[in-house]
Amino acid sequence: MDDRLPLDWDQVEARAARGDTSYLRELGARLADRREAAAEQAREYGRHLTHVVRVLALTRGRDSLTQLLRLLDEQASTGLHPRFVASLLAEHQEPADLAATVFDRPHTDRLDELRGCLFHELILRGVDVDDFRPLRTWTIVRPGWSALAWLPNQLRDMETAVDFPSRSLRGSARGGGSSLPTEGRMDPPTPRSSRRSTLQDVATTAVHTSIVAAPEAGDWGDHGAWVFRLDEAISPEQVPALLPTLPMPCVDGLGPTARFEIAARPVDEIWRLLFATASMGGMYSEGVHGAYGRLWAWRSLAGLSGTAEGASAEDVERHASQSTWFHFEADAEWFHNDACTDYGIAALSPDRRRLAVLAATDTD
Repeated sequence: MDDRLPLDWDQVEARAARGDTSYLRELGARLADRREAAAEQAREYGRHLTHVVRVLALTRGRDSLTQLLRLLDEQASTGLHPRFVASLLAEHQEPADLAATVFDRPHTDRLDELRGCLFHELILRGVDVDDFRPLRTWTIVRPGWSALAWLPNQLRDMETAVDFPSRSLRGSARGGGSSLPTEGRMDPPTPRSSRRSTLQDVATTAVHTSIVAAPEAGDWGDHGAWVFRLDEAISPEQVPALLPTLPMPCVDGLGPTARFEIAARPVDEIWRLLFATASMGGMYSEGVHGAYGRLWAWRSLAGLSGTAEGASAEDVERHASQSTWFHFEADAEWFHNDACTDYGIAALSPDRRRLAVLAATDTD
């Protein structure tokens, strides 16, 4: 068989008709070996291409930006998602260079997804889009089909102290998550009641999907969401005692003296935890980076705060700021209790009649 020519199927069928099945077996073995060799060569090319794109993205200046944009536009597929490239650019390039080069938008290129991701990467890093005309223009000309168009065009008050990975030409580092703080602690006294609550989870499929958006995007090991309609309004001080009694797998088997720790937290710290979950991902995931990390953090916040499906970002922000937020950890079997790989979030609605819970765990 000549590697340079297509396989002659007529010959294969003729050999089979003559009963030469050993030839077919040997031919199949050779084809399998060559396919594996070709696949490994393709993977090697992919690794080299990724490094070339990384070097261009991390080399400061408009010349490297121009060459990178040409490469991405001319090649139908580089194997790299635009959100990853946008994250690299936002980390290493000057905002003025990015605004002037990337957002100079020819009608014929295919880089709008890159621009959309980069726009929000810059916002998260504190860039005021009003300072750069190309960024202001992008809010007018960007495609309406992008899910990112739903996000605010300015950094909101709760989007503070954002964590980002740190990348170099051949390495990277990232934060390790968020552990339960010492301030705001509201741990219930032990022994706790062993009586289980009769409340039932009323989360719809849409609400459940919204609440778990951040850990789902970050490819965490396991996650769950529950919503409870309370028989009567309760105070925030009653939440720590109620949570361990609710019918949720994340607290199943939690004994009356087992560790259950909880703290009240401001909404900005909850948003930051959700953003890190989605953007940087679990231990075996790179996450979805800044732009989509921002989107899925907002989606989780919307579900937890009880904002209506299809509401604006302004509505989500209002509901979230009026809710009371809690961060908890427990020695229940569902959690693995490795450092910064388990957390629970609870949100008490402003009318104090709805309690929503997100639990996430990520271990090997």
